[in-house]
Amino acid sequence: MQPSAYHPVFDGSRTPPPESLSLCAGPLTLTYEAGSLRYIRLGSREVLHQIYAAVRDHNWGTVPGQLHDVQMDRQPDSFHIRYRSEHRRGAVQFDWIGDITGAADGTITFRMDGAALSTFKRNRIGFCVLHPMDCAGQPCTIETVSGDRYDSQFPVEISPHQPFYDLRAVTHEALPGVRVEVRMDGDTFEMEDQRNWTDASFKTYCTPLGLPFPVTVEAGTKISQTITLRLIGAPPRIESAADDLTFTLFQHTTPLPPLGLGVASHGASLSATELERLKALHLAHLRVDVRFGTADYAAKFRQAALETAAIGGGLEVALFLTDAAEAELAAFHALLDEVQPAISRWLVFHRCEKSTTARWVTLARQALGAWAEHAPVGAGTDAFFTELNRERPPLDVVDFVTYSLCSTVHAVDNASVTETLAVQAETVKSARAFSGGKPVMVSPVTFKMRWNPNATGPEPATPPGELPPQVDARQPSLYGAGWTLGSIRYLAESGAASVTYYETTGWRGVMETAAGSPVPEKFHSVPGGVYPMYHVLADVGEFRGGDVIASQSSDILRVNGLALRQGNQTRLLLANYTPYEQTVRLPGVPGTWSLKLLDANNAESAMSAPDSYRTQPGQTVTADANGLRLTLPPFAVARLDG
Repeated sequence: MQPSAYHPVFDGSRTPPPESLSLCAGPLTLTYEAGSLRYIRLGSREVLHQIYAAVRDHNWGTVPGQLHDVQMDRQPDSFHIRYRSEHRRGAVQFDWIGDITGAADGTITFRMDGAALSTFKRNRIGFCVLHPMDCAGQPCTIETVSGDRYDSQFPVEISPHQPFYDLRAVTHEALPGVRVEVRMDGDTFEMEDQRNWTDASFKTYCTPLGLPFPVTVEAGTKISQTITLRLIGAPPRIESAADDLTFTLFQHTTPLPPLGLGVASHGASLSATELERLKALHLAHLRVDVRFGTADYAAKFRQAALETAAIGGGLEVALFLTDAAEAELAAFHALLDEVQPAISRWLVFHRCEKSTTARWVTLARQALGAWAEHAPVGAGTDAFFTELNRERPPLDVVDFVTYSLCSTVHAVDNASVTETLAVQAETVKSARAFSGGKPVMVSPVTFKMRWNPNATGPEPATPPGELPPQVDARQPSLYGAGWTLGSIRYLAESGAASVTYYETTGWRGVMETAAGSPVPEKFHSVPGGVYPMYHVLADVGEFRGGDVIASQSSDILRVNGLALRQGNQTRLLLANYTPYEQTVRLPGVPGTWSLKLLDANNAESAMSAPDSYRTQPGQTVTADANGLRLTLPPFAVARLDG
């Protein structure tokens, strides 16, 4: 089933996502989508998150496949699917045949038979098997390539390194008396904790990272692999669960952390209108990156200081040192004395280190002198949480630890990106577990990678008419607004002490420049307007200094929300993450509320005339004995004030 009309303001795309098909293999239910299997469940219990095959180039870029000759036989309790997948990008030419069978006894077999049609460099080709992150802490049995077996468990806190190597099979309990075995043939597999990159899974992949990469694949090379899932034990009779979508509030609250934005990377200064719009967000800070060794860092810093003063916040200063740090910091100290900026905090990095070592933090403290005494000094990584987890921060010399988050490291589809929201909380919890009580600051949060810390070669130039790799078409979309409110909710509830998002303007920001998008057919925005996420940040900013009320959605891939309280005021923000209308019930929520929707009907006007949109009144809605019930249009964001 597909939506009848698809608007680019939904999620930046002009076409709906690939169609998802529901399948059964005996007692198992699952979803087939674009050549992969997702959400394999036994009743309400997800036993496997996904099975798919990937082609990764020399820079870990995923080369997408185009499906052809798809054949499908769907029965009430079984299925058979066969197709051909073609992968083309640059020098990469690789084809494979996929054959998937689901049997009535619950056995699922997924086989790939492929061949290289050209000679190219790859980091990985083959299957990835994702166990759900809910497996954390559960016991499992590991079978190695040599046939040895041992008992273990999935890690609770995010594991910095691979928990299991040399894998042939992984078995874990799905329900009492029922176990699930996943067997992998055709290569040597190992498992990594994908929560490091905010993926909601433990990923078992082929070709161990201990082997050299990239590797040249000669034309004619054949690759065949098979994944087999089988149930051990007799599954109980499982009744279909009611499809009642709920969003529930609890009594517990956590402080809403200070929120900020990054200075625009395009370098242009903010206009008077843009500054006024930023004031309405009640931001705590702007982040400026000071990259020593570049000719214009001083001019950029002066501009950032002026803009921060104009909106009434402080500067979050990220210092990127080189080995000439002593001289660089001495010159920067003189610049500080000249500009006299308001500083919120210092983030210390070294351009050749993925995670900052103590030497550079100590040097920065000494060189900054009084400037470091009046604002906290922290360190960590400007890359993924992974790097902080693997190279722990020097706690004896920092006031806080920091890392950045990106939602599209491994997968870019909406469902996978939505799944990253809950995992953001897991990164904060794990960071707090090893931070020795020091605050955890997340900076920045973005859709796409700003840079690739694991590239083995230069990135190719962006083709004309395409978006740069740092830009996501969802940035100016309703989906982007919903994703932002979900991120704030999870980071706040998990105890993040401060969060920095995106940038101020441009196609990585929260507002469009006056010139508009350079690629309007790929990036749907309004010149001189704002993005829908701007209104989410404004709604949250009006509760600056307030609290986040703990909440829970019964289906976080469909609807989720953020609940705020300040004094006797309560605000609920709800987001529909799907292209379909969703009805959600808020049990136990009493009284009368003012409802304001941001959806495809008014998004364009809210983007082009944000001040007018924000002053428009809401409509009155009243709860009944069962709470409040709302119907959200596709990708809509709802604001409820009570």
